[in-house]
Amino acid sequence: MSSSKASSLSSKAHGRLAFALDYPDLAAAEIGATLIAPEVGVLKVGLELFVKEGPRAVAMAKGLGCEVFLDLKLHDIEQTVARAVATASSLGVRYLTIHTAGGPGMMSAAAERALKENSGLCILGVTVLTSLTDHDLHAVGVVETASEHVLRLARLARACGLGGLVCSPLEVAAGRAAVGSEMVLVTPGVRPHGADAGDQKRVGTPAQAILAGSSLLVVGRPIRDAADPCAAARAVRAEMEAVLG
Repeated sequence: MSSSKASSLSSKAHGRLAFALDYPDLAAAEIGATLIAPEVGVLKVGLELFVKEGPRAVAMAKGLGCEVFLDLKLHDIEQTVARAVATASSLGVRYLTIHTAGGPGMMSAAAERALKENSGLCILGVTVLTSLTDHDLHAVGVVETASEHVLRLARLARACGLGGLVCSPLEVAAGRAAVGSEMVLVTPGVRPHGADAGDQKRVGTPAQAILAGSSLLVVGRPIRDAADPCAAARAVRAEMEAVLG
């Protein structure tokens, strides 16, 4: 393979890999983020870190030259969520998650506010958490399977103007078929071959997710907890590159 071709493939994979900053505080997150930032295009700030450190965590990630994925999974009344979207826009984040279970009014309000702010913020709808099974959904009154419920919520999110969706590796292909090529599909629960699934129930490999139509893969513990985190990140990218090529 020529060097220019290899560089092109690497660039594609780099921009489509997000590292989850699942750390307890800013000091630990900054060490991990600084190490992995050259290997990924996106750093994800989740609830644990944001509740502890707030906007400082976003500023730290942005300072490393990566796009920021603020994973707060907002689920509240319409105006509260719309104001939170405005605040996220002012922080300069690229992605922000909301729960599609919040309903069409809440999703539309979030999408409309993101457009109004004009910061390039992409609102991602969380359909069914990757930790949930069909049994878990039935326990809270959802009679559909997880896959069926994902598709119902995905179509609703598209109708409400959201820019993308979060869905597990098992639902990416069906989700892509349901919403078309325009929406960003973000896939957590990505586990390289041989990695521990942890508390995730619906998982898949990087190659499986990319081939199914995922736009952005989110990987946390398999990189963070590896003996050599940089090598682990490069291995994920290599698997992505193999199918992107």
